[in-house]
Amino acid sequence: MTEHRALPAWPPACGAPRALADPPPLSTVAQTRFVEEPEDQTVVAGQRIVLSCVVLNYSGIVQWTKDGLALGMGQGLKAWPRYRIVGTADSGQYNLEITDAELSDDAVYECQATEAALRSRRAKLTVLIPPEDPTIDGAPEILLRAGTPYNLTCRARSAKPAATIVWYRDGLQQDGAITSTEVLADGKRETTTSQLAINPTDLDIGRVFSCRSTNDAIPAGKETFVKLNVHHPPTVTLSIQPQTVQEGERVVFTCMATANPEIKGYRWAKGGVIIEDAKENKYDTQVDYTFFTEPVSCEVHNDIGSTNVSTLVDVHFAPRIVVDPKPTITDIGSDVTLTCVWSGNPPLTLTWTKKESNMVLSNSNQLYLKSVTQADAGQYVCKAIVPRIGVGEREVTLFVNGPPIISSEAVQYAVRGDRGKVECFIGSTPPPDRIAWAWKENILEAGTLERYTVERTNTGSGVLSTLTINNVMDADFQTRYNCTAWNSFGPGTAIIQLEEKEVLPVGIIAGATIGASILVISCLVALACFLYRRRKGSRKDVTLRKLDIKVETVNREPLTLHADREEDTASVSTATRVMKAIYSSFKDDVDLKQDLRCDTIDTREEYELKDPTNGYYNVRAHEDRPSSRTVLYADYRNPGPARYDTRPPSRLSHSSGYAQLNTYSRGPASDYNAEAAPGPGPPPGTAGGETASQLSYENYGGHAAFPAGAGYATYRLGYGQPPSLDRAPYDAYDPMGKYASATRFSYTSQHSDYGQRFQQRMQTHV
Repeated sequence: MTEHRALPAWPPACGAPRALADPPPLSTVAQTRFVEEPEDQTVVAGQRIVLSCVVLNYSGIVQWTKDGLALGMGQGLKAWPRYRIVGTADSGQYNLEITDAELSDDAVYECQATEAALRSRRAKLTVLIPPEDPTIDGAPEILLRAGTPYNLTCRARSAKPAATIVWYRDGLQQDGAITSTEVLADGKRETTTSQLAINPTDLDIGRVFSCRSTNDAIPAGKETFVKLNVHHPPTVTLSIQPQTVQEGERVVFTCMATANPEIKGYRWAKGGVIIEDAKENKYDTQVDYTFFTEPVSCEVHNDIGSTNVSTLVDVHFAPRIVVDPKPTITDIGSDVTLTCVWSGNPPLTLTWTKKESNMVLSNSNQLYLKSVTQADAGQYVCKAIVPRIGVGEREVTLFVNGPPIISSEAVQYAVRGDRGKVECFIGSTPPPDRIAWAWKENILEAGTLERYTVERTNTGSGVLSTLTINNVMDADFQTRYNCTAWNSFGPGTAIIQLEEKEVLPVGIIAGATIGASILVISCLVALACFLYRRRKGSRKDVTLRKLDIKVETVNREPLTLHADREEDTASVSTATRVMKAIYSSFKDDVDLKQDLRCDTIDTREEYELKDPTNGYYNVRAHEDRPSSRTVLYADYRNPGPARYDTRPPSRLSHSSGYAQLNTYSRGPASDYNAEAAPGPGPPPGTAGGETASQLSYENYGGHAAFPAGAGYATYRLGYGQPPSLDRAPYDAYDPMGKYASATRFSYTSQHSDYGQRFQQRMQTHV
């Protein structure tokens, strides 16, 4: 039940009488009460609000107070133009209406029934003020520098209650902002400030940030935007094409850069050294091994700054020495470390070995030897291998100080009666301070003693002491020679025996040398003759090579010899039959080969027929060639000195377009003798079916110049097999070796003096 509080006597209005009317009866007062009282409400500035007040069983004066100040009586409150009492008095409604609520309306209100001394509860009216449009410092575009931190600041002013600010980057909410508020002078409104820290980069160019302010008066909020423009030094990417190369090949470096503001220029360097002729964004060069260890850099600059990017080249190269091993001298029993550093690409394999040994001692840059002895002294090899690229190696010498080590032969030789030498070589370190020779009762360090002389020579690898013996005698071969050397580590001794050296007499050596020389010369001569004869065999026919010329072999025979024609054999070429006819006949007669050996070769080479067409010949034989041929050799006469004429030059006759090869029947071996006379017909004794191929040769004097006679016998060679190897039938051929140079293979088209069975012609078709 609502509790009503009695109001104190209200002062009378101006001019009104101060006396009060008699109080109403108690029953009437008890019935007056508030049916509706004002309640706490919230209104947004500019909106309308109504505070309720309904009094039951009351007909007196009702008034409203604002923060304890009476607003006045009656429905129209003239002092408050936006205020008025609404409702019907008969119903007891005295509601307070406020239009266009303002911040000044934010107060505590109370409804009073003055005559009944009643007050309503107090109602708090809260007026909400939306913030002003938010603002971002530097908007709408902020110029920033990449890498420099910056605070974006957003402010929402004059809000009640204080505004809440939220940041967004390209629509995505950002956290981490710092917010502060400031109460204005009226004590009711507040200004909110929010700061968002950013570290701009070149990626933030054109980025949009926004801040949104909200409070209860405007839940949807208000938003404002700012765009970033970030100045930054060039952003550079350096690439190589191709990425892997061999030493000596070319590569192209490409420097891709972006910048704000624009790029001002490029600068290239290798290993920190500026490349003066490279000014653009590309650099083309030939690489070597240094590009593997010395980076190539590209520097790009603009008004903001510069950026430098560098890279190494994956260049494959053979091993190159980085740290050369150095000769080392140490004492016996010490520890030694030899160092050798190589570079190579792809990664190399390194091995340490001792010279003349294949045993690998180490695979690292260092070779560690513990407690060395004099046996460890010597040369060591440091070898580096880059697979499929190359190999490199270095040698280093280790000297181990110790007693002298004598490395001479235990047995040495000398010639009796000559000057002999006994040598003692000391190659160890340190060099010997003293060397002495001792034999029999003698000791000699230097100088001469009777027939003995000692000399000392320093070589690059040690010390050589030589004991020279003049006029070596038998007793010298029976003596043992003691060579002793001393240094700071102690002595070293070697016993050397001198033995006699056998010497061959000078005459035997000279004879053996001359004999060997004669044997070598004979072999060379025999080889030359063999090759010469092989060459002669390879030139027994004309070589014709032109591809577009063919030679057709046509058989032409007189009608008188048609009955004697024999059936041709297969497809053997004319050149092949000529070769067989020449060489098969001489196979059984060695002497005849010797007669024709050299002179015939010279003649045939000098007058070798040259193919006038320089072409390729397709030689075909006529279908009716006889199976065998008779090769005719023209007269071999023995002219006297006055009858010998100069040999005329030979030419292949093309007057008729043919080269003729005469064919004859072969007679028995008994017909070939010095008494045989030439005749046009076949020689007597020709077998009915027996024929043989013969090659026609003529004297260069011609038949007219050398007629047959007693002094100029005519011979015809038949190639039938003789009944035995008796030399008698061939005696007439002895002069042939002398005059072989006067004979040649005849290609003339004139008819021979002898009767012909067949004539073959080679016809050239172009």
